[in-house]
Amino acid sequence: MVSTKMLAVTTLGAAALFSSLSLAPAQAQPGSGTVDHWGAYAGSGGTLLLRPVSVSLPGPVAEVGSSNSTEYALLNDGTLWAWGGGTEGQLGNGTLRSSFTSAVQVRFPPGVRIASIPIDVMPFDTGLAIDTQGHVWGWGYNKNGELCLGNTQLHTTPVELPFNNVSMVAGAGAHATYDANGTLFSCGSGRYGELGDGSLNNSSKAKRVQGLNGNTVSALVASYGNAGALLNNGQYFDWGLNSEGQLGNGTVGPSADVPVQVPLPGSVTQVAEGGSLPGNGQTLVMLSDGSLRSWGDDQFFQLGNGRQGVFASPVQFFPPNGVTYSALATSGATSYALSTRGVVYAWGNNKAGQAGDGTTNTVQQPEAVDFGATSISATAEDVEVNVFHH
Repeated sequence: MVSTKMLAVTTLGAAALFSSLSLAPAQAQPGSGTVDHWGAYAGSGGTLLLRPVSVSLPGPVAEVGSSNSTEYALLNDGTLWAWGGGTEGQLGNGTLRSSFTSAVQVRFPPGVRIASIPIDVMPFDTGLAIDTQGHVWGWGYNKNGELCLGNTQLHTTPVELPFNNVSMVAGAGAHATYDANGTLFSCGSGRYGELGDGSLNNSSKAKRVQGLNGNTVSALVASYGNAGALLNNGQYFDWGLNSEGQLGNGTVGPSADVPVQVPLPGSVTQVAEGGSLPGNGQTLVMLSDGSLRSWGDDQFFQLGNGRQGVFASPVQFFPPNGVTYSALATSGATSYALSTRGVVYAWGNNKAGQAGDGTTNTVQQPEAVDFGATSISATAEDVEVNVFHH
């Protein structure tokens, strides 16, 4: 069992953050895992990390996951570690204290080993994880009952949620969607139709997502007022807010309270959904032929097509010349990609340094900002990547 001793997070002074990309974060100890992160946490007192900064964990990292305020790292041994905001219990360590400069272990009951965490992404000030037995656990704010416990009670340590055989979960804002026994259920805020149950009502108890006709889901995504499901057959459906064309069906305006299929010219193999406010929201997808599409809000160039505005139907975007993307991510209004060589590219909003290029200037075209990455998660103004280069 890994010790619960708090582990150091490498921090850099403001002047160092503005230095060149060749400035390497501090080295991790031999045999330990490393995560790079940058941007800003909600509640971090205005601290901005304008360049990638390293976090050292006590073992190899299997997955990373982010929320608006907190970052998580799942280790190969099944333990989960967290750092960032903790004022709503989202660190899961039994306190209401934040921990911006060290990682703490999330406290599950004895014998619980975590198998996966949401990568895209977690609800506001709330954490989620699935154990090796298919049980799902939740902790933190639970503002609108997104933990499906029938209440809005705050939890400082993980509690088991009322589902079995859970294969995946995604949440954002104040809602979450769970795939349990092959059926999608949602809880929490429903004002934009983000529960997908045919209503605009909140619910702290599980509501079945309608309209997918029993199709098997291969991925779940979420953003402030939206949720989405990628089916095994390559079709992609989303639902919820549509103020900026987030549904991708050519319309702007009314929300969708049940899933809507996005018309795309091929099968989807990967999807990332972003948005942190009622006035933003975008989705990026990769198709089976490797081509890329995006739609929704583009006021900060986050769709990657070099333009601004609202795009209510999918538009094509491209990686830099000679680069092939292997993974996509998108946060509040910033987008990211990992290349097949492990380079992290970022473009879009950068007011909190979330592009990681050392400035706070909007990034109109993809810029290389980190390297040696194997996976990525981004929410609001907060981004982290699992890396192997240290």
